[in-house]
Amino acid sequence: MEDDGIEVPIQVGKANLNCRYYENEFPEVEDVVIVEVTQIADMGAYVKLLEYNNIEGMILLSELSRRRIRSINKLIKVGRNEVVVVLRVDREKGYIDLSKRRVSPEDIARHEIKYSKAKAVHSIMRHCAESLDTDLEPLYQSIGWPLAQRYGHAYDAFSKAISDEDEVFSGIQCADQVKEILMTQIRRRLTPQAVKVRADFEVTCFSYEGIDAIKAALFAGEAAGSTPDVPVHIRLIAPPVYVMTAASMDKQQGLVALTNALEAIKTEITNRKGRMSIKQEPRAVSEKDDDNLAAEMKALELQNSEVAGDDSNSDGEGGSGSDSATTCRETTTRTARAPSSPRT
Repeated sequence: MEDDGIEVPIQVGKANLNCRYYENEFPEVEDVVIVEVTQIADMGAYVKLLEYNNIEGMILLSELSRRRIRSINKLIKVGRNEVVVVLRVDREKGYIDLSKRRVSPEDIARHEIKYSKAKAVHSIMRHCAESLDTDLEPLYQSIGWPLAQRYGHAYDAFSKAISDEDEVFSGIQCADQVKEILMTQIRRRLTPQAVKVRADFEVTCFSYEGIDAIKAALFAGEAAGSTPDVPVHIRLIAPPVYVMTAASMDKQQGLVALTNALEAIKTEITNRKGRMSIKQEPRAVSEKDDDNLAAEMKALELQNSEVAGDDSNSDGEGGSGSDSATTCRETTTRTARAPSSPRT
């Protein structure tokens, strides 16, 4: 361990990538742990403790449920993860008795967060050990567990290291190569990513103002929804369908921004005797959704360019203009020049 300045040597060679998540080899009584069910027997269910290098434990039949057990298979299944509490630990024999019925919903929620953090740290540490071709446990001994003691959880230390690497690793004895590989993984996996949100809607206006009313409504929507941290953008898909997008570090903040923008558009276009309808409510979207939208926009742009290239008729009358527009500031409508009066 390493706050006293002693560096735990890291052996290079055939790497052993198996290791528990925490410094203690065994959990303590009343600790909450996550297990995977491996076998169901008459006495209960055999499990492996995922956070403690898959050591074996058992959930006794009487500890599965507070209610009368009619079918054990309805309560627990092989391969499923369960949140349980430790009842007894025999370190010499390696026996660990567990209970599912004594875990409260609050315990489950709290431990799932802790497990998620520990799993992320383990993935980073394992990748580092694999890259160095070294055993995983010495890495935990020299870096992971000392940081966990200092910051409460290694995950919190790693997150802080993104912005203050020197402070976090002060007193931690590790080679520059180890630190470089570790920080690469930390930045790749723990740097906060903006959540993309999107809403689809239609806007029409057949009054005298027409397109000017639509433009004014879209401008009003962007202005009402946008903040310095969450800018809102509106693009034309195909008249009268528009898509509104925003990116935010906070999903709820992004959804609120789009909601405010939609309300502003509806108010403005209604005042100008137009209509607005929401096709898809504000929601978080994935990269696949973004790719699909980009492909759709590209196809429409190509289609519009082909139409625009054939905009004159053989009789000399004017043709139509194109509908291409990438933002509300560029939105246009098709207009046709009136045919010339017949010659006399």
